Amino acid sequence: MYLNCHCFHSLRYGTIPLEELISQAVASGVKAMALTDINTVTGIYDFIKGCKTAGIKPIVGMEFRCEHKLRYIGLAKNASGLAEMNRFLTKHNFEKTSLPFSAPDFKDVFIIYPLENVPELLRDNEYIGIRPDQLPKLVLSDWKKRQIKMVILHPVTFRTKREYNLHRILRAIDMNLILSRLTPSDYCSPTEVMVPLETLLSCYTEYPQIILNTEKIVANCHFEFDFASPKNKKFYTNNRKDDMNLLTTLAKQGLEWRYGKNNAEAKSRMFKELKVIDQLQFSGYFLITWDIIRFSNSQGFLHIGRGSGANSIIAYCLGITDICPLELDLYFERFLNLNRKSPPDFDIDWSWKERDTILEYIFSRYGYEHVAFCGTNVEFKYRSIFREVGKVFGLPKEELDALAKNPMELHSTNKVVKQVQEYGMLLEKYPNQRSMHSCGILISEEPITNYTPLEMPPKGFPIVLFDMHIAEDIGLEKFDILSQRGIGHIDDSVKLIEKNRGIRLNIRDTSMSKNEASCNAFLGIGKTIGCFYIESPAMRGLLRRLKCNNYKTLVAASSIIRPGVAQSGMMKEYIFRHNHPDKFEYFHPVFEQQLGETYGIMVYQEDVIKIALHYGGLPAADGDILRRAMSGKGRSKAALQKVKDNFFASCKAQGHPEKLSEEIYRQIESFAGYSFCKAHSASYAVESYQSLYLKVHYPIEFMVAVINNQGGFYRTEVYLHEARMSGAKIHNPCVNKSEFETTLYGSDVYLGFMHLQSLEYKIAIQIQTEREQNGDYKSLEDFINRIPIGIEGIQILIFIGAFRFTGKTKNQLLVIARLIMVNFKPENRSLMLIQEPVKEYELPELARSAFEDAFDEIELLSFPVSCSPFDLLQTKFRGDVMAKDLLGHHKKTVRMLAYLISRKHVPTKMGAMYFGTWIDAEGELFDTAHFTGSLKEYPFQGGGCYLLLGHVEVDYHFPTITVSKMAKMPFIADPRYSNSDERQFTVHEQLREDVSMTDRQPYPQEHEINLPRLKMTN
Repeated sequence: MYLNCHCFHSLRYGTIPLEELISQAVASGVKAMALTDINTVTGIYDFIKGCKTAGIKPIVGMEFRCEHKLRYIGLAKNASGLAEMNRFLTKHNFEKTSLPFSAPDFKDVFIIYPLENVPELLRDNEYIGIRPDQLPKLVLSDWKKRQIKMVILHPVTFRTKREYNLHRILRAIDMNLILSRLTPSDYCSPTEVMVPLETLLSCYTEYPQIILNTEKIVANCHFEFDFASPKNKKFYTNNRKDDMNLLTTLAKQGLEWRYGKNNAEAKSRMFKELKVIDQLQFSGYFLITWDIIRFSNSQGFLHIGRGSGANSIIAYCLGITDICPLELDLYFERFLNLNRKSPPDFDIDWSWKERDTILEYIFSRYGYEHVAFCGTNVEFKYRSIFREVGKVFGLPKEELDALAKNPMELHSTNKVVKQVQEYGMLLEKYPNQRSMHSCGILISEEPITNYTPLEMPPKGFPIVLFDMHIAEDIGLEKFDILSQRGIGHIDDSVKLIEKNRGIRLNIRDTSMSKNEASCNAFLGIGKTIGCFYIESPAMRGLLRRLKCNNYKTLVAASSIIRPGVAQSGMMKEYIFRHNHPDKFEYFHPVFEQQLGETYGIMVYQEDVIKIALHYGGLPAADGDILRRAMSGKGRSKAALQKVKDNFFASCKAQGHPEKLSEEIYRQIESFAGYSFCKAHSASYAVESYQSLYLKVHYPIEFMVAVINNQGGFYRTEVYLHEARMSGAKIHNPCVNKSEFETTLYGSDVYLGFMHLQSLEYKIAIQIQTEREQNGDYKSLEDFINRIPIGIEGIQILIFIGAFRFTGKTKNQLLVIARLIMVNFKPENRSLMLIQEPVKEYELPELARSAFEDAFDEIELLSFPVSCSPFDLLQTKFRGDVMAKDLLGHHKKTVRMLAYLISRKHVPTKMGAMYFGTWIDAEGELFDTAHFTGSLKEYPFQGGGCYLLLGHVEVDYHFPTITVSKMAKMPFIADPRYSNSDERQFTVHEQLREDVSMTDRQPYPQEHEINLPRLKMTN
C-alpha cells in the first residue's frame, strides 16, 4: 500500500538508508511497497533483493520532480515499464528541458498524480494520489466524482522528528538557503513517516474504492529481474562460434609474434586459456577489448594493459598487455576460472591527452544506446559536512573554515555548533551527489536505458545512475579505460627524441628497456626522478635498500611499497631477507614451496590466496572471497567473517599450531584493500622501465616531456633541475623561441608560456600561432602591433626576459612599452603592420643588479632560472658534507646546507613526523627524517634553503639524516626594492615546497608487530 517511498538515494531529500527502510516496512507489517526515489533508480536493485529476502513484494518506480516540485509518480508494471520511464527521463536530462506537467502516454507504467497537479483527463493507467490528510476534500463535489481514479498516497521520507529536521537541513543544502529561509513548499509534510499498515488502511475505511484501486496497482506490478545473466554485449561478431574462431585466429597469430613458431609451453597455455574462455562465453569481452586496442594502435597511441588481465597469455598475444605470464609464473586462474561468473577485468591506460579519443571511438563504435560511464555516489565527507550544515545554520565563513579544518574536540561549544555537529554526524556516509566513475565503461547487449536513466555531465559522456557494485550485481561488468600522465611522459619523449635527434624509437618493444644494464644501474641507486611509479622519495629509498637491479625485484618492489605490505611489517621483513637470505627460516614448508621467490613474504594478492589454499586448506571459492575483500571489491563483511572462521577451523583440522595460524591470518588481514596482484605490479614495472630507459639515454627530452605533462610527484622546478644536471641549458620564455609548452632545441630548453600563470591563456596561444603564420617578432613594437595585449601582459613578458633578443635591458623595454602604449589605438593594429620602420628611442643607461632577474623569475615562476637558489643566500657556507659522501658518515653527526624539495607527512603514535627530500649545493638529492620532538622546536618554514644538523643512519645502503635541529637560511634582500624595507623580503615567500599529507592511522611499530623470523612450532 506504500506506493511512494524515498530512501537516502533521493539526494538531499530522503533520510532513510535503504536497508533500514526495508526493516521498517517489515516492522510495520507491510506486504508490498514501492521505492520511488526522485528522478533516479539508484536503489531499486538492492531494494528488490532486500524485499525478496524480507518477504515483501517490491514495486519499482520513480518520483518525477522538476524545479523541486512533484509532477507525478511512475510505477513500473514490468521491465518494459522501467525502460519507458528511463528513456523519458534520459531525454530530458540530455536536452536539459523541464519535465512536462502531465506524463507521456506510457504503456507499462502506472502514473499517480498528486492532488496539486491533476490533469483534466486521465488515461486508463493514470490515477490520483490522495493523502490521509486530504480526504476531507472529497466532501466537495469536484473531487468526490473522481474517487473512481484515486489511490492511497502516503509518502515515506523520514522516520523520526530528528530525521525530519535532517530532511529540512538537506533541503536547505540543496537549495543553497539558510534554514530560516525555507518555505513549507520546499520540504515534505511532517506526516511522511511509515505507520503500521492497519493504521494507514483505517484512514480509508469509508473509501473502499480507493483501497481497491491501490490493491489493483499492487497486483498488476510484476517487475522481475534476472540478476544471474550477464548483461554485457555478448558477441563481437554475430554469434559465439564466429567470436571463438576469430579469437583463436588472432591468438595464433599473436603467439607466433610473441614466442616464435616452436614454443610448446606457450602453445599449450594458449589452448588451455581458449578452452576456458569458450566455456565461460567471454570471447566477446576479449574481442571488444582487442578492438579498442586495435583502434588505439591505428592512431599511433601508446597504451598499457595492466591488472589481473596480464595473467592471460591470450591478452599478451592480442597485444592487450605486454606482460609474459610464463616469465613471471602468472597463473591464468587468478584472472579467469570456471567458478567465475563475471567477465574478466582489463585495466587499460592511455595518455591523458588521448583518452577522450578512445572514449569517442567506443561510444561511436558500440552505440550511445549501449555505452555509458559507470556512476558513483559522492558521500558527505567530514569537511563538506561541516561546511554545508554550518552554512545552513548561517555561520560565517571564518567559523565554517574552523569547523572544517579542525577535529570536533577543537570546535566551539556553543549551541549552534552543537547542532551542526549533531546533524552533521547523521549525514556521514550519506550520498550527497552523483558523479562519473573515473574510468569504468559499461557496454550492454540491450539498450542501457532498460536498466537506468542516463545523465550527461559537463564532461560530455553519459553516466548510469548506479555505481560499479550495483552494475556488477545486475550483470554489467565495466571496461576500465584509464588515463595517466606516465604514458604521456613516454609518448611525448619518443616524439621529442625523433624531432630533436632524428632517432625513431620503438618503445613498445619492452625487451629494449626491461633489464637493460644502464637502467638497472640507475635503479640500484634510486636515480629515478620523473619515472612512472618509482620517483617518489619512498620508492627511491626502497630501490636503494634493495639494491634493485633487475626486473623481478622491481616487480616485487612495486607491490611491497603499498600500504598493506608496509602496515603488516612485511615490507621491512622483505628488505631484511633480500639483503640477508641466509638469516631467516620459513614459517612453514608451504611458504618455501609457494613463496620462495619472495623469501616467504606475502607480497601479492596471489600470495595471500596461495597461503589460504595451500596452508589453510580453504576451497578456491573462499580464496576468491578473500581476494575480492583485499582489493576492496567485496561488499559483504558477513562473507569475509565466514571465510575467516572457515580458515581457522580448517587450519585446526590440519593440525597447524594455533599461534602460527593466527600470525598468518594477521598478515592476510593487513593486506586488505592495499595490495597489488602480481600481474598489476609487473605491468607497473614494465612501464617504469620504459620511462627509465628514456631517462637514462635521452634525459633532456624525457624531462621536457615530463614537464609538458604537468609533472608527476614533484613540481616543475625539480624536473628542470634534473634536465640541467643532465646537460641542458634552461632558458626563460622567449617570444621567438617558446611555445605554450616547454620546447627543446638540441640541449637548449625554453620554458613554455604555460608556466607564466599570470599571463592570459589566449595570449600565450596567440604568441605562438601568430609567429608560426607571419614569422619571428622583430622588436617590441612589432610584437605590440601583432598581438592584442595590454600593458600588464607586456610587463610580464618583459620581466621574464621574453624580449631579450632585442638586446635592450628590461628597464629600457619598459620605457619603450609605455611610450608606445600611451598613444596606441588597438583598432589600428592591422594597419600598423605596413607602416614605417620602428622608431629608435634614445634611452638612458639604467643600472641593474645581477640578481634582479632571479627575483623576477621567483615572482613569475616561483623559482629562479638564471641562478641557483644557493647563489641568493647571504652566507657563503655550503655545508660540511655533501650528499655523495653520506654513505661514509654512518652513525655520525653532520651539518648540511640544502634546498627543500618536498616533505611527506606521516602519522605516528607520538604525533606527526615528516620525511624530507633535499638538494645540496652540488645538485645531488638526499633524504631526512624529522620526528615530533625536533619539529616542535625546529619546524618547516616553507620553501627555501635550510641549515640541517642531524645523525646519519645508513639503512641497507640508503642514508637518511635524522634531523635534530634546522634553521631556514636568509636570502639576500630583493634588489628591486632597495628603497622599500617592507617589500625587500616579500617575493621570497613564493619559493615552493611539495607537501604530501597522509590520511591514515599510524602504522604499528616493529616491536608491536613482532613478525617472526624463525620457524614457529607451537
